[in-house]
Amino acid sequence: MPLIKDYRFGVIVVDSETYRRDLIVTNDKVFPNWWRKEGHRLHLEDIQSILEEYVPEVLVVGKGYYGYMVVLDEVKAYLKENNIELIEGKTGNVISTFNKLIEKARKVVGAFHLTC
Repeated sequence: MPLIKDYRFGVIVVDSETYRRDLIVTNDKVFPNWWRKEGHRLHLEDIQSILEEYVPEVLVVGKGYYGYMVVLDEVKAYLKENNIELIEGKTGNVISTFNKLIEKARKVVGAFHLTC
């Protein structure tokens, strides 16, 4: 059960591991070095394979330190169609929500942009 212990611009600590690149976290695994088609736009193809594999109840999107990453309408439509709740916000603001969902044993995927 990975929990986010710390976050600051460009750095996130999950359990005892420090990461310096964007990542995806599920209830049981960390996917480091998450790369997107466009750095500040979340396309469906950037996240769809994880959503299909893990079928979460909730997707938490950390949109960066300043919240510049945009979750595109195609992602929102897919989530709605598949009854997946979306929680999005500045990365520093959504980490506690992600941790609470993990602790409550909700099936969750967290996608975190670490800069901008």
